Amino acid sequence: MTRIPHETSGEPNPLRALGLDRLRRRTSMKWRTYPDDVLPLWVAEMDVPLAEPVVHALTEALALGDTGYPAGTAYAEALAAFADKRWGWAGLAVERTAIVPDVMLGVVEMLKLVTGPGDQVVVNSPVYPPFYQFAEHMDRQVIEAPLGADLRIDLDGLDAAFRRATTGGRRAAFLLCSPHNPTGTVHTAGELAAVAALADRHGVRVVADEIHAPLTAGGVEFVPYLSVPGGDSGLSLMSASKAWNLAGLKAALAIAGPAAAADLARLPEEVSHGPSHLGIIAHTAALRDGTGWLDALLAGLDDNRRLLTDLLAEHLPAITHRPGEATYLAWLDCRALDLDEDPAEIFLHRGRVALNSGIPFGTGGTGHVRLNLATSPELITEGVRRMAAALA
Repeated sequence: MTRIPHETSGEPNPLRALGLDRLRRRTSMKWRTYPDDVLPLWVAEMDVPLAEPVVHALTEALALGDTGYPAGTAYAEALAAFADKRWGWAGLAVERTAIVPDVMLGVVEMLKLVTGPGDQVVVNSPVYPPFYQFAEHMDRQVIEAPLGADLRIDLDGLDAAFRRATTGGRRAAFLLCSPHNPTGTVHTAGELAAVAALADRHGVRVVADEIHAPLTAGGVEFVPYLSVPGGDSGLSLMSASKAWNLAGLKAALAIAGPAAAADLARLPEEVSHGPSHLGIIAHTAALRDGTGWLDALLAGLDDNRRLLTDLLAEHLPAITHRPGEATYLAWLDCRALDLDEDPAEIFLHRGRVALNSGIPFGTGGTGHVRLNLATSPELITEGVRRMAAALA
């Protein structure tokens, strides 16, 4: 695959556009969960204005009263063109896609297609907490295949988990997080091909959550799971929501590899009623016309990763941090601080900075926190200052 790297867009860094006073006027979860004296650097919302093409598309739709039910394949066509240009992947076939309400609800529907009640779902812990919650709510059993010490997929551990999951001839699925949340790991083509080979050997179906795919660091290549040898039986969920901060405008796409087309065809028709028509309009505009804004964001995130690394080295050298290859989330290992409590609780109550606790991310999460880098350098600096003060 030939991939076009990050480009210099000439657009201003959106992470520097909004001050604290304006951000505190927001009514979403990030800014309303905690009191005003708490600096929120937790849930995956970005402190950015919307990309102008998205604003224009939504404003035009509202002016037309275009607020009905979704129709057509514009979203899939826009994602296919983006994938071809951005990742050099021409294999996203519009006819093998379906709109779903959001990525996690799409994951649920894909798991329903390839597993049944009581079946096993394998995950690489530590991993996005809803992987556990949604799977267990739909009466699937979660088996962990923890990441290695290098925060990459441990293929031997995954092999053992697949063997355990399929004991007795039961169906099983592997819920792949790619890029990985919370570590920011970007799986290589070789790693993904090895995953596909293991899945084929054990009869495990792969469902890939690729919501963070557009958010790679400079010089890092994202590889779609469905593009690797053996990945043709996989199912993928993609969305513009994370990269363009559109979580409140719900829409996502389920994508089937060629050998999984018949599975996707069994998706109940009513699932496609769940996405927001305005969400699809916004996501389509972002993918088609918002790449300049995205490139400016990615450059800003690269700067913020370097800033956090420098700040931690200066003020909190006991915290171990490997800058992520993707996402706008930083996974911080606080175990060397020898705290009796959850570090996130200490940073919140003593430092008045909100981070995600590592505990809900499963095995490997205890003693860790997740920090959201998608904000201004000033707020990152203030956040680390508060964290250091909490330990003084």
